[in-house]
Amino acid sequence: MTPEEFQEKFGIIGESSAMKDVVTKVMQVAPTDVTVLISGESGSGKEVIARAIHGASNRSGKPVVAVNCGAIPEGILESELFGHQRGAFTGAVESRKGYFEIADGGTLFLDEIGDMPLSTQVKLLRVIETGEFMRVGSSNTQSSDVRVIAASNKLLEEEVAKGYFRQDLYFRLRSVNIYMPPLRERREDIPIFIEKFAREFSNRNRIEFGGFTHDAIEALSGLEWPGNVRELKNLVESVIVLERGKKVDSDSIVKYLPKNETLYMGEPTSRFLPVHVDKTPEESERELILRALWEIKNDIVDLKSIIGSGMVGGKLSLPVPHAYTGAESDNGGTRDGAELNLREVEKYLIKTAIEKFHGNKRMAADALGISMRSLYRKLQEYKLKDV
Repeated sequence: MTPEEFQEKFGIIGESSAMKDVVTKVMQVAPTDVTVLISGESGSGKEVIARAIHGASNRSGKPVVAVNCGAIPEGILESELFGHQRGAFTGAVESRKGYFEIADGGTLFLDEIGDMPLSTQVKLLRVIETGEFMRVGSSNTQSSDVRVIAASNKLLEEEVAKGYFRQDLYFRLRSVNIYMPPLRERREDIPIFIEKFAREFSNRNRIEFGGFTHDAIEALSGLEWPGNVRELKNLVESVIVLERGKKVDSDSIVKYLPKNETLYMGEPTSRFLPVHVDKTPEESERELILRALWEIKNDIVDLKSIIGSGMVGGKLSLPVPHAYTGAESDNGGTRDGAELNLREVEKYLIKTAIEKFHGNKRMAADALGISMRSLYRKLQEYKLKDV
């Protein structure tokens, strides 16, 4: 089976080199019984990888049981994993199998294992090493043939150092460690996810959908996605429902994005703004451009010497219109920098940057020192959508 066929069979999305590396490792470890630790941020798709490992293993005919260790209260996690005898505690009116018995012969996927209490970690280590355990309230040893795949959005090395996670269990779990990269490390996969989520959701719910424009996909691809694939999927589905039947462009996308700019491409970074200040992103951007214009005005000779070259030291250098370079005003005097129409200059700089990079808005945003989301907001504000 080729990697492409493997991805198709098990629903692993992505053509980036990072995902190709993940698929290669999954195909290598799946036929074995080795314990696997999948690390990565929440929502990055760790369970998809775990199910692919099980599906491609010799245990595929047996059950795969997924357990979110962080969602089960500490007091009952042990009972859920190992089962309990009747009368073991208040409410235990009958004996019950635990997940290790239910998954016998198959795979047990322990998600968010970093949230597992230390007392349970001891017993988990024992069953991984010997295959033996005891139900809560029982003195009889039972056995189970289970392959364990664990996942965590925490750095378990740090949890070990803090004393929150057993070192011996950590070493036992990470026989093979698979790192699931977040979306921001595989941006080229974002359009593929968007197309898949949109097609599946619209077909499943019988909603007519006009699709996303290139600019809309470019805007979404430029975000940081702290919630990863899960967050992207939720946004796509929301847009389809609320923009029913429409062709979704970048203007439509903006209103569905979180207000907190720092969650995504971050605050504009520049030597003009070395520290965070208590200002809105719009105020920060305007101040950034205004200060840049003042520096241009104070060093006009150097500016004129580089106009036309387009690049200086690998950075974008934009030619400034004659009206903004200290030219004479209508009454014969010289225009003062404080009298510059900041909106006109900002519009001009944005338009010129996009033209300079032949329509590549991400490169233009980087050159201007603003985020992709801010750039699209400015394009909408200045009606430069077709630039």
